Amino acid sequence: MGKGQELYKKAKKVIPGGNMLLSKRAEMFLPDQWPAYFSKAKGCHVWDLDGREYIDMSIMGIGTNTLGYGHPEVDVAVLRSIENGNMSTFNCPEEVYLSERLIDLHPWADMVRLTRSGGEANAVAVRIARAASGRDKVAICGYHGWHDWYLAANLGDEKTLAGHLLPGLAPNGVPASLKNTIYPFNYNCFNELEAITNQHDIGVIMMEVSRNEGPEDGFLEKIRQLATAKGIVLIFDECTSGFRQTFGGLHKIYGVEPDMAMFGKAMGNGYAINAVIGRREVMEATQTSFISSTFWTERIGPTAALKTLEVMEKLKSWEKITTTGHQIRKGWLQLAEKYGLDVELWGLPALSGFTIKSTHALAYKTLITQEMLDKGYLAANTVYVCTEHTPDIVEGYFSALEPVFELISSCEEGRDVTTLLKGPVCHAGFKRLN
Repeated sequence: MGKGQELYKKAKKVIPGGNMLLSKRAEMFLPDQWPAYFSKAKGCHVWDLDGREYIDMSIMGIGTNTLGYGHPEVDVAVLRSIENGNMSTFNCPEEVYLSERLIDLHPWADMVRLTRSGGEANAVAVRIARAASGRDKVAICGYHGWHDWYLAANLGDEKTLAGHLLPGLAPNGVPASLKNTIYPFNYNCFNELEAITNQHDIGVIMMEVSRNEGPEDGFLEKIRQLATAKGIVLIFDECTSGFRQTFGGLHKIYGVEPDMAMFGKAMGNGYAINAVIGRREVMEATQTSFISSTFWTERIGPTAALKTLEVMEKLKSWEKITTTGHQIRKGWLQLAEKYGLDVELWGLPALSGFTIKSTHALAYKTLITQEMLDKGYLAANTVYVCTEHTPDIVEGYFSALEPVFELISSCEEGRDVTTLLKGPVCHAGFKRLN
């Protein structure tokens, strides 16, 4: 047992659930074997507490580091801001500069509010939109965080949100009075949304522009028209999709403008910063509802975002990571064809994943993680691409991955996959930990 696993066992005694983010639980990767903690991260390399180095062909800080870990220009800007003081009784000017920059990138927007996490940004956006529309009920499509307003969709039926990224989200602790305030609809199913708005007094539509599939049959245009016709505030949650396929929001590709949008994750290259942007007539409703937080005023977040956007523009990072993502997807399909595996791809090009269509899919994902970890890779069935994923890195990854696909092929032909695993199968959703 390495130092990381030893520390994780201790963590479960003092931290409910073992850590602060479900997506980083060891059980989501390789129960009982995952190193769990890092001592250093640079480029696309990560070192564990035992000093072992890995190449991160996994989720790259949950998609926060499209420029790679520890980008020198971003870190220098942050260090300079620390030297000048991170907090003060005064406001930091960077919050104004970042707001102006985001509006420049999205001319339909007029005003900005900053937060430090995606869940906060979603909660802030919904509060503002409800205040602006004067209506409480929200139609949602996608994953929008952990707050009461969102998990209220599962009141009465805990499976309601199962198709929106994460299954098993019990609404324990969510006030029962919020039941029948959130109404999910499936992506590319405009008829579902239309029925919801006909049956309920919907004031807000909150949705991801795209996650696992692109819009079809004018899906986004129809939603824009519906929202306009019924006076509904349309919000695009781009906390995940922003700055990965275009310089700004993914909605720019489709030519559909929302009333509000949120950005996060990639925008600060690992530093905590999120933004809610919107039209003036909607955003001004903020002044009728108390929305305020001490650490939304610290300096590091907006400083990191300003420099990250500058470097992104210089490198055209969104083009680079999209190209690399397409190459990785092509490589997965080639391996699948070579070894006779039925593989389904999903996600944006720079946030790609695959599922081996088999009753043993989760066991195969665990096997990939186990075997690749032994070879010095953090890898499973998802790659969040960064600019540091060079052609040589990608080539090495596939050289290491091919024998694992061959192993999986033998399992599909009758070999017992459980005999190859050194521990339990990984988790697929939210579960209580012992």
